[in-house]
Amino acid sequence: MVSVDGTRSPRYATAVPAPLGSTKTKRMPDIQVFGTDESQATRGAIRFFRERRVVVSFVDLRKRPMAPTELRRFTERLGARALLDDTTKAYRDGGLAHLSMTDSEVIERLLRDQRLLRLPLVRHGHEVSAGKAEATWAAWLKPAGGPAAR
Repeated sequence: MVSVDGTRSPRYATAVPAPLGSTKTKRMPDIQVFGTDESQATRGAIRFFRERRVVVSFVDLRKRPMAPTELRRFTERLGARALLDDTTKAYRDGGLAHLSMTDSEVIERLLRDQRLLRLPLVRHGHEVSAGKAEATWAAWLKPAGGPAAR
């Protein structure tokens, strides 16, 4: 039995497909993941797409903060409260649980302190998701016509 890497030992055979290069094809969806390397949910999202052989554009929010227009794209579709992660230490330390804020005030806080964002933020064209949303991501990867269109 020859394994994926060309050796004869089954020890090195893996069930996970090899990651693609950075060259995109016409049929490959354009997926952009915003998050941090330390975030387990972000690593899970990248792993989800890699297992399905989809090239992902990853934006590390520690190195490159999210632009206001990009954050606006997420808030228009999901709402500002959906992007606010109330389980983070920054949320508790800021005392945000005891404040009543409007959506514009929430957006200002998210721009100032991006540790408050619910990660990962994933964008596919005009569709977006916040947090771990594997069912949504799987729907994005399905063919447009579905199985009956073949």
